[in-house]
Amino acid sequence: MGKNLLEKVWEAHTVRRLPTGQTQLFIGLHLVHEVTSPQAFEALRQRGWKVRYPGRTFATVDHIVPTDTRKRPFADSLAEEMMAAIETNCREFGIALFDLSDDRQGIVHVVGPELGLTQPGMTIACGDSHTSTHGAFGAIALGIGTSQVRDVLATQCLALDPLKVRRIRLGGRLGPGCFAKDAILTIIRELGVKGGVGYAYEYAGELIEALSMEERMTICNMSIEGGARVGYINPDETALEYIRGRPFAPPAEAWDDAARWWLSMASDPDASYDDEVEIDGSRIEPVVTWGIHPGQSVPVGERIPRPDDLPPEDGASARAALEFMGFRPGQRLVGTRIDVAFIGSCTNGRLSDLREAAAVARGRRTAPHVKALVVPGSRRVAAAAEAEGLDEVFREAGFEWRDAGCSMCLAMNPDKLTDRQVCASSSNRNFKGRQGHPTGRTLLMSPAMVAAAAVAGEVVDVRDLIDGGRRSG
Repeated sequence: MGKNLLEKVWEAHTVRRLPTGQTQLFIGLHLVHEVTSPQAFEALRQRGWKVRYPGRTFATVDHIVPTDTRKRPFADSLAEEMMAAIETNCREFGIALFDLSDDRQGIVHVVGPELGLTQPGMTIACGDSHTSTHGAFGAIALGIGTSQVRDVLATQCLALDPLKVRRIRLGGRLGPGCFAKDAILTIIRELGVKGGVGYAYEYAGELIEALSMEERMTICNMSIEGGARVGYINPDETALEYIRGRPFAPPAEAWDDAARWWLSMASDPDASYDDEVEIDGSRIEPVVTWGIHPGQSVPVGERIPRPDDLPPEDGASARAALEFMGFRPGQRLVGTRIDVAFIGSCTNGRLSDLREAAAVARGRRTAPHVKALVVPGSRRVAAAAEAEGLDEVFREAGFEWRDAGCSMCLAMNPDKLTDRQVCASSSNRNFKGRQGHPTGRTLLMSPAMVAAAAVAGEVVDVRDLIDGGRRSG
C-alpha cells in the first residue's frame, strides 16, 4: 500500500513519538510576524534561551502596518510598540526581518512563496491561522498559537496530534467569471465549517491540476475555514516552475536533486485515505457569503436558504446570521448595496488576483458611494502590478492604491469598517467584527466579483460585466 503526502512528510520530520500519543515534529521553516511573536520572544528572554535554528526563521511585518502611510512612529501606539518589538527581537536573536524598508516586505503567506522559502515536502509553522496557504506546494503547513511560536523558536519542534486525510477531488474546469475563491467557498459550504476537524485536506483532480500556483494558494489558504488543520496539493511541474529561480530556491547545481525529492513526496497512486469527496467543478458558480462564517454562502444567482430548511445544528446559526446581516430568508444577494470594496489579503492579494480585478475595473468607474481599496499582498506584488500599469487602471476607476499589508482583512490597522457598513471583500473571514467594527458586515467573494460590486455599487454577477450582460434581468 502506498502513502499519501501527509504520511510521507510526517514520517520524514518525526523526531519521536510522545507518551501522550502526539508526535514531536521537526519544523523546517518558521515564519513570524509582529502580532503573535512578542510574547514568544519575551518568554525566551526570561528563561535565557536562544533561538535554536535562527537560519530557519524569517520575519515580516504585515498585520498592523498602515497601508496609506509608512511614517514612523505609527499613530496607533500599540501598533508602534509591536513594530519596535519585532525589530528588537529579530536583531537580538539573529533573525532575518523583512521590515518596511525592505522590498521583500509583505503579508507572511505571500512573502514565503514568492521568495522561494516555501518548498515541497517541508513542515512549515507560523503564528497565523492561514499558514495552510503554503500547502499549495506540497508542504504540511500549520498555523500555531503564541505558546507554540515560543516552542518552535526554542526547539524547532512541535508536539502534534495525528491527522486523518480527506482527499477532495474536483473534476471539470471552472467556467468564465469563476475562480479559485469560488471553488473553495463551494467546498466549505458543502462540507461545513467543522467538516474538516481532525483532518488534513488533500485537493486533487482535473480542476486542481489546471490551476496556477497562485490559485492553488487561494484554495489551501481557506482550508482552515472548513475546519481542516492543513490543506495541501501534491507537488508537480507547475509547483517546480514557480519555485525555480526565486531567491531562496535551490541553486542550479542542486536543482535536479531537489526537484526529484520534491516530486517523490507526492501521494502514491495507491495511497489510502480516511475519506474521499468528489465535486463537479464545472458546476461551480461565482459565490457570495450571506452570513457570519465562510460556510454561509450561495452562488450569486441563488437565494439565501431558509433556516427551517437546514439541519437543526445549522438553523440556529443561520437565524443569528440573518438577524445580524439584515437579510431575509429566501432573499437574493444580487442588488445588495455595498459601502466598501476591499481587494487584498493573503487569500487574494497576489498579482493574478489584481489582474482579474483590473480586467473588470478597466474603463469603468466605482459607484460614487463606494470606498474602494486595492492592497497588494507584498511590495514585490505591488512593483509587478505597477510595472503592468494595474495601479493606474485601479486609480482611474476610482480605487485607492495602497501599500502592502493585511489591511481590511482583519483591521488591526487603520483600514476599518464603520457602523453598519457592508463590505464586498476578497479576504477569508466574515466573522462579526472581523473588519474593525462590531456591526460591520462582510460579504466574501472573488477579487473580480469585488471589482464588479465596486463598479455597480451593489452585488452583481461578474459574468454580466464580462460576457455582455447575458445573465442580466
